Amino acid sequence: MTAEPPYTVRLADGVYAYVQPDGGWCLNNAGFVSGGGRTLLVDTAATERRALALRDAVAAAGVPLPRTVVNTHHHGDHTYGNGVFAPEALVLGHDSARTEQLAAGHQLELIWPGTDFGTVEITPPDLTYSDRMTLHLGGTEVRVIHPGVAHTTGDSVVWLPRQGIVFTGDLVFAGGTPFLAMGSLAGSLRALELLRSLGAQTVVPGHGPLTDPSAYDATERYLRYVEELAREGRAKGLTPLEAAREADLGEFAAWREGERLVANLHRAYAELAGEPEGAPLDIVAVLTDMTVMNGGTPILCHA
Repeated sequence: MTAEPPYTVRLADGVYAYVQPDGGWCLNNAGFVSGGGRTLLVDTAATERRALALRDAVAAAGVPLPRTVVNTHHHGDHTYGNGVFAPEALVLGHDSARTEQLAAGHQLELIWPGTDFGTVEITPPDLTYSDRMTLHLGGTEVRVIHPGVAHTTGDSVVWLPRQGIVFTGDLVFAGGTPFLAMGSLAGSLRALELLRSLGAQTVVPGHGPLTDPSAYDATERYLRYVEELAREGRAKGLTPLEAAREADLGEFAAWREGERLVANLHRAYAELAGEPEGAPLDIVAVLTDMTVMNGGTPILCHA
């Protein structure tokens, strides 16, 4: 399978989105903001080759290479390329993003041993924060906000108030299925409220094409659907896999990565059982169930 080439979109003066179609597993979006002679990069990429292409795209835009990298969370598709930009760039992320990245290590190679990730040096954030912080690049204000436990325990939203642009990380998958295995269903719903409160006009999702705030509504409808499915399935004594296999996805059937439904039900079941938000799940069991949902075929890394 050959993915379409990544492309750069100029969103405003000095603000760019870097989109990697088709937005499936390990094909994330990134972005960069330049002002005052400095550049800030939002996320990197899953492979060394793709991170180098991202670096070339920054240079092709005619802006300096980044001195700061903000990771929206710890997953390797957003962080494996950090080493391409460090040590020249300081890596910034939430406190938990650093902890989680160090704990995960070379997790993607274990899940997808056949993928050529290249030379990946795990490079966690050098600078961490707990709630929010603000950076200034010339006249551009960049707010980095922790929404609480949502996609993971260490998510960050990157918000440019003057330009009305938000980089959501994996709080939003445009045209793709949310993934809650390492986060929280209830927390993801709260994170959508935070995103709505910002009032952005342009939404750069963690995966998929550029979108607008209507993506929040679609994501919420899906999360409410999972919530109800979990309540009903648990009441009937069904396992997450049984509940997922019986489910009618309806409007969400066209979204990529439909197999994530069973992972999301695992998370919803845990929260209904009173487990803390973000409490670790049995990831091997989750991946096994997703393989079953995928027709017995292991999920594919698109990078």
